[in-house]
Amino acid sequence: MTAQNSATPPSSIAVSGPTDTQVNGRTASTRDTRNTQSTRGGTLLAALGVVAFSLTFPSTVWGLESFGPWSLVAVRSALAALIAGGFLLALRVPAPERRHWGGLAVVAGGVVVGFPLLTTLALETSTTSHAAVVVGLLPLTTAAFAAVRTGRRPSRAFWLAALAGAAVVIAFAVWQSGGALSAGDLYLFGALLVCAAGYTEGGRLAGVMPGWQVVGWALIGCLPLAVAGAAVALSFEPARLTAHGVIGLAWVAAGSTFFGLYVWYRGMASIGIARASQLQLAQPVLTLVWSVLLLGEHLTPAAPVAAVAVLVCIAVTQRTGT
Repeated sequence: MTAQNSATPPSSIAVSGPTDTQVNGRTASTRDTRNTQSTRGGTLLAALGVVAFSLTFPSTVWGLESFGPWSLVAVRSALAALIAGGFLLALRVPAPERRHWGGLAVVAGGVVVGFPLLTTLALETSTTSHAAVVVGLLPLTTAAFAAVRTGRRPSRAFWLAALAGAAVVIAFAVWQSGGALSAGDLYLFGALLVCAAGYTEGGRLAGVMPGWQVVGWALIGCLPLAVAGAAVALSFEPARLTAHGVIGLAWVAAGSTFFGLYVWYRGMASIGIARASQLQLAQPVLTLVWSVLLLGEHLTPAAPVAAVAVLVCIAVTQRTGT
């Protein structure tokens, strides 16, 4: 018996279980599968965010049928904060650490208050299609903010493409406004800056806490201001409720402000700010489509041409990297 056991060739023992190469290969394959699934899931979430955001301007125009600009922004923020607060309370989510409060303040100021207010004021005088083309620069602005925030140095090609995109948008805005930038254009350019800062900081925070919590706590932080602002604004801008107005308010509060930001930040945390910005290339075009279908706007020939030119510039920045 002993002789037989000692004569057993080592190869017969080796084949009884997987080799190290097989184990490592299987582990790597499993890891690659999980990474692919995570990327696909993150891409889907970010894409849903883009669709939600593309409806923001048409919904805002509908909302302005029932509310003034200040009351619309205040009420939408208050409603979105109540939705977020309900989720946070139901799931007993602990308050964020003190070191994250500054970042949440940037998200709140840029995405919850600044961008909605400035774009709503702009849409009182600008068409949805005009605003969509101008805000089409948002991926470039976000990428520039992200580069500064992370300390990266974008390539010369990146900056050339970014400046070309900015030049196209400025030329389009000046031409559409009759030779000079209008007040609506200034509001839109301001909205670009504050939103890019909020997106960048929100994307960073979504890497250390769930994206919906980033949105939720930013909204909760604005709730006292939103409630007070709604009370004051409604006294000066009495609401005249219509079906379009109510639907518009409901979407910008629940769809754009809460759901859109939730899936956007979660997707951005999964696939990165740069890749998520690529998906945002479709947002201006989608908004142009919604402006025709939902608002009956007639597009000038310059609008789709400028939108495509901006998309080309953004595509170049994405290929050159930041």
